[in-house]
Amino acid sequence: MADFLERIAEAEARSRDLEIQLSDPDVGKEPGTIEKLGRRLGSLRPLLEIGVRYRTAVGELADAKAMLEDEDPEMQELARSEIERLDEELLGLETELRVLLTPRDPNDEKNAIFEIRAGTGGDEAALFAADLFRMYTRYAESMNWKIDTMSVSETDGGGFKEIIASISGSDVFSRFKYEKGVHRVQRVPTTESQGRIHTSTVTVAVMPEAEDVDVDIKSEDLRIDVMRAGGPGGQSVNTTDSAVRITHLPSGLIVQCQDEKSQHKNKAKAMTVLRSRLLALEEDRANAARATERRSQVGTGERSEKIRTYNFPQSRVTDHRAGVTLHKLDQVLAGEMDELLNAVHAQIAAAKEGEFEAPGQDG
Repeated sequence: MADFLERIAEAEARSRDLEIQLSDPDVGKEPGTIEKLGRRLGSLRPLLEIGVRYRTAVGELADAKAMLEDEDPEMQELARSEIERLDEELLGLETELRVLLTPRDPNDEKNAIFEIRAGTGGDEAALFAADLFRMYTRYAESMNWKIDTMSVSETDGGGFKEIIASISGSDVFSRFKYEKGVHRVQRVPTTESQGRIHTSTVTVAVMPEAEDVDVDIKSEDLRIDVMRAGGPGGQSVNTTDSAVRITHLPSGLIVQCQDEKSQHKNKAKAMTVLRSRLLALEEDRANAARATERRSQVGTGERSEKIRTYNFPQSRVTDHRAGVTLHKLDQVLAGEMDELLNAVHAQIAAAKEGEFEAPGQDG
């Protein structure tokens, strides 16, 4: 408890210091400085709000414990009831504080690139890939984030073999970065005549969207091919060479985009995906513990590598990392993901307990 109060006090001091810097008339003379300081101050606000509630609850708990010394049995009983309530409230607030005090990934503020692919399960996996994309899209819309499809490979049945999209907004990567992995679905396919439950998988990769300054790409390292775009069953076929495939020769990475009718727009989208993939590779090499991160995000698509299971017959969603089960599958797939995401973030923050510090620091 004392450690949390100390961390909250540090964050409050940091907030006051940032406000003083922002009020300095000379700050506006340096390009980008106001925005940078504003982001740091904004990152502290959730912690400060929880901090006020936490400090208030700590004070009320001390008062309630003092009431136990009262000679009146009714006052003692009231005190015990208050202590029980406040202990539970503080436990919940400490869970939130652990998340907020976990050292921020420098990529947390970035937009996110999603790559969703059908794993094992054929058409049923492709259909669930489309379900997951709708789930993320609806959550993003509820947050007023922007969704931009970069590339899509559809099946005749309306599913996705693969879809790549960017989601842009405030702290998108921070919110979605733990969605990477194998998502397992258990349900009865519409084509199943005997009502048997099938198990399929979808792989999800989430990368921070790289900016031009993050990755240096030399033009001589690229091979750019243009071609005509096509769709499932011969649909959506362009009559011009608008599709773009970019090969990064040193790494062997290949990105293809054909969603736009403009070759220029398809090339820009492909470059965005390529930069993000290269950024992920550079970070992998820089950190030995994450040397195989991109492969570990999606594994092989085998059913045993799941991070989450969506069970339709029981309307159940289970996250195997957080140990959380919600019997509200329809709501989650409709984009109501906060409870699930909060549980995952809290579990990972708890695993890092002892490493946390107040956000808003330099660096």
